[in-house]
Amino acid sequence: MTRFQTDRRIFMKATGSAFAALLASGCMARGGASIAAAPAKSYGPLVPDPAGFLDLPQGFSYKVLSSLGDAMSDGGTVPDKADGMGCFKLPGGKLALVRNHELVPGDGAGTELKAGYGTMPDGTILPGGTTTIVLDAKTLAVENQFRSMAGTMRNCSGGITPWGSWLTCEEPSSRGLKLLPKHGYVFEIPAAATGMVDAQPLKAMGRFNHEAAAVDPAKGIVYLTEDEGDSLFYRFIPTTPGKLADGGVLQALVIEGGSADTRNKETAAFPAGADYSVRWTTLGDVENPEGDLRNRGAKQGAAIFARGEGLHYGDGELYFCCTSGGAANLGQIFRLTPGLNGKADKLQLFFESTDPDQFNYGDNLCVGPNGHLVVCEDQYTDVVDNHLRGLTPDGEVYDLARLNQQTELAGACFSPDGKTMFVNSYSPTATVAITGPWIV
Repeated sequence: MTRFQTDRRIFMKATGSAFAALLASGCMARGGASIAAAPAKSYGPLVPDPAGFLDLPQGFSYKVLSSLGDAMSDGGTVPDKADGMGCFKLPGGKLALVRNHELVPGDGAGTELKAGYGTMPDGTILPGGTTTIVLDAKTLAVENQFRSMAGTMRNCSGGITPWGSWLTCEEPSSRGLKLLPKHGYVFEIPAAATGMVDAQPLKAMGRFNHEAAAVDPAKGIVYLTEDEGDSLFYRFIPTTPGKLADGGVLQALVIEGGSADTRNKETAAFPAGADYSVRWTTLGDVENPEGDLRNRGAKQGAAIFARGEGLHYGDGELYFCCTSGGAANLGQIFRLTPGLNGKADKLQLFFESTDPDQFNYGDNLCVGPNGHLVVCEDQYTDVVDNHLRGLTPDGEVYDLARLNQQTELAGACFSPDGKTMFVNSYSPTATVAITGPWIV
């Protein structure tokens, strides 16, 4: 029996409800309840924050856990550009938040890095990577925070695994400096790590502008989004479920009997609500030395999406956000339902934003304890007004939070009991815990 099979039995034993499936992993970012089973209820209008930082509904409050420049327990300071994040249950009543930092050459690392995956031409270790925050699960007091990976570039989002690790994804495969080793990979960070891990790229998962990842807890298949205007949607079938470093096969989604272009830019070729059968085409040369993996996939019939970003795996279905998709260029959310008993997988355009008040450039995704999607906005305007938007099973959008800063909200995820949401303000970095009358 593999380690994954053992962990999967523990993971799936707790699935008395869709939400319980998420709790078994101890984390609620990129995983959770089936949105189709959730009640349609919002939390009411937002109340202006007297401190001018984060507006929330009546009865909710926030606590800043970690900010740019704060001293960390490893002697460094908290770096900037906090992006994707996952929450994990640790032994002894602790939680771990593993947090990406989307740093590039020239950005401050928060410390003089001694080790990491890649370097600048002068030997300086690249500043991108992750930090880990260890909290008391009851009081939310920060007990420890430290660098957990370094030497990477533009760690955007990622995803949790059922075996207790964070998949952190690099975005810069075909752009940026000509650095060695190459970049644009997925790396794995154990949530229980107590310091810097040896960053090893999972090369079989492809080299491209990675954004987010989500794992099918029953099969160990990893689904992946790509942040390009003509991106593909990928899945990685591991040779050994639960041991991604053993390699596997990378495939791209192909739509049967429908438009291969889902972006709906010129015509509404991909209507909302319609279900399409899909298949998967196997990709070759996935380390992608020429930066043309998505172009080769498209020639094999793979569907094209408008900047795939946030992704989560629910109760037998996935949701992923395409930031600039749709006729209004405001974003789309797709639902993928893997087939059972030999049946084909199904893809549906679940929601397409037609108005900035619905959502404006949806980015990171997670699911709330009430089963509603939570969408982090990342607007591309000179002056931004970014929100967390709730999205009900009926396609109703409501305001969940409003950030009164000229930056984005990112990395939204929930504690195992569903009573606390954690989210990042991107730059300057601020990681906050939001508590209140969450519907569990």
